[in-house]
Amino acid sequence: MAAYERAEAYVNGLIMGPPSPPPGTPSEEIRARAVARLQRLRSFLVYLGDPQTSYPTIHVTGTSGKGSTSTMSAAMLTAAGYRTGCHVSPYLQVATEKLQIDGKLIPAARYAELVDSMRASVEEWVALGHERPNYGEFWVAMTYRYFAEEAVNVAVIEVGAGGRFDVTNVIEPRVAAITSIGYDHIVTLGKTLPEIAWHKAGIIKPGAKVVTAVTDNDVLQVIESEARLHDAPVTYVRLGENFTDVEASDSETSFTDTASRQRFSLSLPGTFQATNAATALAICRAFDPTISDSVLERGLAEARFPGRMEIVQHTPLVMLDGAHNTEKVGSLVENLRHMYPDRRLILVYGVLESKNFQEMFELLAPHVNVLIATTPRVFAKPSVDASDIGALAAGDLHVDVVTEPALAVERALALATPDDLVLVTGSLYLVGNVRDRWYPRERILEQGSSWPRAGD
Repeated sequence: MAAYERAEAYVNGLIMGPPSPPPGTPSEEIRARAVARLQRLRSFLVYLGDPQTSYPTIHVTGTSGKGSTSTMSAAMLTAAGYRTGCHVSPYLQVATEKLQIDGKLIPAARYAELVDSMRASVEEWVALGHERPNYGEFWVAMTYRYFAEEAVNVAVIEVGAGGRFDVTNVIEPRVAAITSIGYDHIVTLGKTLPEIAWHKAGIIKPGAKVVTAVTDNDVLQVIESEARLHDAPVTYVRLGENFTDVEASDSETSFTDTASRQRFSLSLPGTFQATNAATALAICRAFDPTISDSVLERGLAEARFPGRMEIVQHTPLVMLDGAHNTEKVGSLVENLRHMYPDRRLILVYGVLESKNFQEMFELLAPHVNVLIATTPRVFAKPSVDASDIGALAAGDLHVDVVTEPALAVERALALATPDDLVLVTGSLYLVGNVRDRWYPRERILEQGSSWPRAGD
């Protein structure tokens, strides 16, 4: 544990400045910074021997669903016999979540060794007169090196934000997937959906196979234009065409795949997960058309992803969901209304400063009986003050302001009856802050699983 903590302190020390430019920063300046960042990373990867070229990759972006889709794709490829690396971002509780092979987190000791090795490479690089990589550049280079050292057969890489100028975008993927296009990160990606789509479509490379669940025609035109530019065929994923008969409960989601007429099920609840799963199926079929439907079915059933409509307690019912934009919150509310129409809702709500917390709360408010306003704890990323969130409440809504996330959850549980629903949402980081109550980070590190067994 000490070695892990030391390694994590070093990596966090590479964070330089705010996570995104402040509002009002000229777009030309934002673009120039992004281009320079990618150029630095490409040069550093050449120095490392271009580890990202030693295995085929699948690149996944989108405003919503990219993490779930990446995880499902990796699980199905593992079931097919591929040694599969998977990179997701951000992590909830421990950094090892971002480096997975066949569903297993990198061991804490191996992570510490990897950071030490990367640190030595960085110092050699800097001694040659080059600029020191920042946090994001270091993480991406470390990810690609780890997967190369572990001789994966394929790596599924989730984009951090956007795509065209995201630090992960130094690969030539065999499959490029765009799950959805919505409003998020507008300071860096633009204020219109076509502008945002242009950034997302930047992961499409020459000869890649493109998979998208986007349905908006204006947005699709941007994606299709980029695909034509690179001679990349597009597969479309649409409800009613590729998959039908979606059903969801608090423990699973199922749907019928129209290509095989087979019923697929996954343990992630939420009707929106059917779209993500159908997209993941299309990704795997594009990557390897010989994978059988029975293998895909088994892999999808084994996929798990923490913090996405995750039930961690039943009496009272406690759900953790990392919805952090209006698109995600809208989907969450729609599913809660369907699954729990009669439960009193106690909302533990905290949001990062970069998000539109008012619009998100407006979607939640009609269904909330008690609001516990809190403040996510995130290194180097400012959060909305809990008192500002509490001020959003109107009418007879019971409101408590509890700044510390763990104490906010304790307050919610103290107010809850056995039949209530306690929902923690607004930020993936908030979910990570409170998930430790049910799944302690020390056990996650020891067991290499986001669902460690108690007592081991």
